[in-house]
Amino acid sequence: MKKLIAASLLAFSLATPLQAATPVFETPAPIAYMIDLSSGTVLFAKDADRRMPPASMAKMMTVYVAFDLIKQGKIRLDQPMEVSPETWKKWHSQGSTMFLGVGEKPTVSDLLKGIVTLSGNDACVVLAEGIAGNEQAFTVLMNQQAKKLGLANSNFGTSNGWPDEGRTYVTARDLATLAAATIREFPDLYKQYYSITSYSWGKTLGAGADITQQNRDPLLGKVAGADGLKTGHTDEAGYGFTGSAEQNGRRLIMVVAGLDTYNGRAEESVKFMKWGFGAWSAQKVVAKGRTVGEANVQGGGSSTVALVAPRDLAVAVPAGTSPALQGRIVYQGPLQAPIKAGDHVADLVITTGDGMVQTLPLAAANDVGEAGFFRRAWLGFWGLFGL
Repeated sequence: MKKLIAASLLAFSLATPLQAATPVFETPAPIAYMIDLSSGTVLFAKDADRRMPPASMAKMMTVYVAFDLIKQGKIRLDQPMEVSPETWKKWHSQGSTMFLGVGEKPTVSDLLKGIVTLSGNDACVVLAEGIAGNEQAFTVLMNQQAKKLGLANSNFGTSNGWPDEGRTYVTARDLATLAAATIREFPDLYKQYYSITSYSWGKTLGAGADITQQNRDPLLGKVAGADGLKTGHTDEAGYGFTGSAEQNGRRLIMVVAGLDTYNGRAEESVKFMKWGFGAWSAQKVVAKGRTVGEANVQGGGSSTVALVAPRDLAVAVPAGTSPALQGRIVYQGPLQAPIKAGDHVADLVITTGDGMVQTLPLAAANDVGEAGFFRRAWLGFWGLFGL
C-alpha cells in the first residue's frame, strides 16, 4: 500500500534571513483571489470558494473547449460556422454582441476573436452549435472539461454565462484554475487571441461603417505584461474580471467579482495586480534540472529514481526580504514502475519563516522500466523474509 513519504531537507536555510510580515491587501470586492503561477502560491484569497454566477467569465470555458479541439485537430481555425436565423433572433441584441448577421459564416478564428475581444454572446452560441450541434450538447463538453480540470465548485449551463436561474456557477479559485490551464496547455493560442485590443465585425445601419469594439480587459495597456483574460457583468453577478500578467518570467492570475461599477472593476483590477507584483517577489530555490533527492520505486528495474526540478523553482516572498526556507520531499510511495523521465512524481514542500507553505513539483530524472523476470523473482525472494 502506498503511503505518504516525506524526507527533510535543510539545503534552503539562509544564514542571514530578513523577515517581514505577509503583505496585506484591502479591497471592496466581495470576492478576490490571486495566485503566483511561478511558485503555485496563493497570494490572496477572500471568499474564493463562494459559488457565484460567472456572467461572461464563463466564456473562458467555451474558449478552453475550442482550444482543446483545435489542438486535437477536431476543428480548424479556418473552419466556417453558419449563423442560423433562430440564433440570430435570440442573440443579436441580447447583451454584448459580435453583431453577427443571419446566414454569415464566420470562421472559428473569427468567433474566438468575437468571444474574447468583444464578449459576444452570439459568437459563443454560434461556436457551440457549430461544434456540438446545439448549445446544450456543448455545455456537456464544458462540464466534462471542468471535471477533468478539477473545478469542483463549477457548473456550466450556457456557453456565454447568460443568467439561467442558477444552473451556471463558478468560484474565484476555479476561474483561476481554468485560466492557468488555458495559459499552460495552449500557450500559442492564448497569445494569439487573449491580448487583442480591439476587433471589427459587422456594419452600422445606414452608413454601413465597420463596427469596432475595444477589449474590455482593464489591465491591457495599464499593467506591464498583461495579456488576458475575461471580464463579466450581469445585474445578479455585478462586475467581475479574471486577469493575468507576466513580468520578468513571473506570472500572476487574479480574480475579482461582485463589484458595483465598471470603473470600480477597472480600478480594483489594476490595483490588485500591481500589488501582486510590487508586494511580492520570487526567490529562486532550485535551478532547472538540479537533482533534489530520490524516491523509492517498487517493481522497477531500479529501486530508486532521482528527483529533479522540471523548471526553475521559486517561492513567493514579501518583496525586499530573504526569509529562512526549509523544504521536504513529499510523495505517495513507493512509486510504481514504469516511470517516464519528466513525470511529476513528487513535490518539494517549502515552508518560509512566516509559516507559509508552498508546494513545487519534482519530476523523475530518468525512465524506470518494470523489473524483468529475474529481478522480480529476486525481489519476491527477499520479500518473503521482509527484507
